[in-house]
Amino acid sequence: MSFSFLSSEEYDEQAHQLFDAGEYDQARELLLEGITRYPDAVDLHIGIGYVRLAREEYIWALKAFEKALSLDPDHEDAWVGRGETLLKFGRIDDTLECFRRVDDLGLSGDVELGLTMGRALYREALFRESRQRLTSLAAVHPDVAEVRAALGYTLHALGDDLGARREMRAAIRLDGEIHEVRIYLSHLHFERGDLAAALAELEQVPPDEHWDPLSVWRYIELKCAIGKCREDDPSLAPWRARWEELRGEPDPIDLLLSEVEAAFEEAGGEHPLPSSISSPAALASAPGSSEDLLVHRVRTADGTLFSGSWEEIVKRMRDALSDPSESIGVFMHRAAERARQLTGRDLPCGDAEEFIRESARMGLLSIEV
Repeated sequence: MSFSFLSSEEYDEQAHQLFDAGEYDQARELLLEGITRYPDAVDLHIGIGYVRLAREEYIWALKAFEKALSLDPDHEDAWVGRGETLLKFGRIDDTLECFRRVDDLGLSGDVELGLTMGRALYREALFRESRQRLTSLAAVHPDVAEVRAALGYTLHALGDDLGARREMRAAIRLDGEIHEVRIYLSHLHFERGDLAAALAELEQVPPDEHWDPLSVWRYIELKCAIGKCREDDPSLAPWRARWEELRGEPDPIDLLLSEVEAAFEEAGGEHPLPSSISSPAALASAPGSSEDLLVHRVRTADGTLFSGSWEEIVKRMRDALSDPSESIGVFMHRAAERARQLTGRDLPCGDAEEFIRESARMGLLSIEV
């Protein structure tokens, strides 16, 4: 397609629309055509830099941002983009210097730039640096919900749960439709054992605004446990439908595990199984027996049961949820990264038992007696 009548600004605007829609290939094609026509258009070089960054083409992204800076050494977006890219190479000091250049330009209080820098630092687990930048930004813009929410996520990652809850509540007061923050806040309440508060937050988020099966399943469990709903209550139907939608169709492994669970229960433990809410803590060793000889039972948020030794459970989780040919170490590391994105907390990956116990403490699964 030819865009021969577009100005550089129109190239930039249309590429932004494609980028926001996730159409990175089309955005790149459009920006490259624009650059051939307007080689000195700084915004087009910055645009291609962000497209390259989104495509994880980090070397090309860095070249694009540096080209933009060669054309305009004081362009704040180019400095932020260069800093974000340098983070991907582990060049933390250089990144912080790029961000300081934005401060030197008098733009440290700009909401969009400040959020971009704070979030970039957060994504690379530079939580203290992220907190410093977001705290300063919140002082200038205390009425911007996104700023308060981003600061809340960072405080949680640093272990300041009280501060995290305070900032998230502030974000919700400023914007009652910021659903992802309510869900995150409900997880924090759940972790500290305040189940009523966790349910109160989830009740204000419509089913279609949930994008992770964990929060949907947790809502259903909480409604049954403390909301006095029956499992077949019609009010839960939209939530079960959403959970099924997010979870996808059950595969043969899910069905097999259900059969294993049923067979195990028929074999007969003397005690009924507690729910994941009433028993999120670790399994205690049986009197007079070795921990290594115990059969542990772990239930994931979607209700799937795994049993065996700690290592056997992790292997079975890997086989059901990932590629059976990968090592359990790789599987645990990938699961830890997913957990960090969800909760902002680190999950130990060096030992199967620690991996499972900490997952239970984070509310990602439950260990059952």
